[in-house]
This record gives sequence, C-alpha cells and structure tokens, in this order.
Amino acid sequence: MGERGNQHDVTEGAVVHVCRIPVRWSDFDRFGHLTNSAYVEVAQEARLDWAHQEFVQKGMDVPSVFVRHITADYRLPILPTATEVQVETEVVQVKTTSFTTRQTIKNEKGEAACVVECVQIAMDLKTASPRAIEAHEMKVLARGKSEESQG
Repeated sequence: MGERGNQHDVTEGAVVHVCRIPVRWSDFDRFGHLTNSAYVEVAQEARLDWAHQEFVQKGMDVPSVFVRHITADYRLPILPTATEVQVETEVVQVKTTSFTTRQTIKNEKGEAACVVECVQIAMDLKTASPRAIEAHEMKVLARGKSEESQG
C-alpha cells in the first residue's frame, strides 16, 4: 500500500535520543565480531528506549507499529572488548501512516560502526491494517521541526 499525502522530512533540527545498550558474549561470532543480527537487536532495544522516553514518560501510550522495512549499513566491526555500544536514534521522515528512524550504533571509540534505518507503520490492532499517525504522535515524531515545515 503506497503512501500519499503529508510527508515531513525531519532530518534538519531533529532531536537525537542517545542511549547505551550492553552487548553480551553471545552477541559475538566465532570471528570475534558482533553478529549481523545483534546490530538489529541492539537497534530495536534502542528504539524501545526511545519510545519509552518520548511517549510513556510523557504520559502517552507507545503507538502500535510494525516494522515494514529495515536496512543495516555495516561500517566497522564491534569487537569483544566492547561491553556496551552507544546508539543515537532520530526520526528522519514522517508520512501519513509511517515514520522512518535512523540509528547510528557506535563502537567503544565513538565511531559509527553501523547505521540502521527502519520504516515503521502505525497499525490499528483491531483491523490489523495501517492507520493514520494521530496528531499527538505527529507532535512527538516531528519534534525539532519548525511549525511551518510540518505541513
């Protein structure tokens, strides 16, 4: 299902959520690198932390969303010397029924080891179909933009 209508590019002035996610021994492969799937799991944990801070701590429910598309651009290995990684999460685009987050996972030196982009679709759980992003959700997702650029 394609999306038309409101689209907000929120990269400029976007609010960046920063958190630290511990890595476990089981996250590493036999070559001594963080596994490909562990990057996706780390990104998911950081998105949940972001959602908790941006919605729950402000008295709102976390919107029901499903991941529609996810990409991971692996740039540098994360080695077993790391006990945690830093993840920077920002919303880079908001459309009528979806939004895209970009997450930069950094190694212990603060270097970008992987960039994960994730398109999430707002869902109506009763009908199991996409729904429009509600006004209060849009306010959170489009934070950091000037009012005139929000459509």
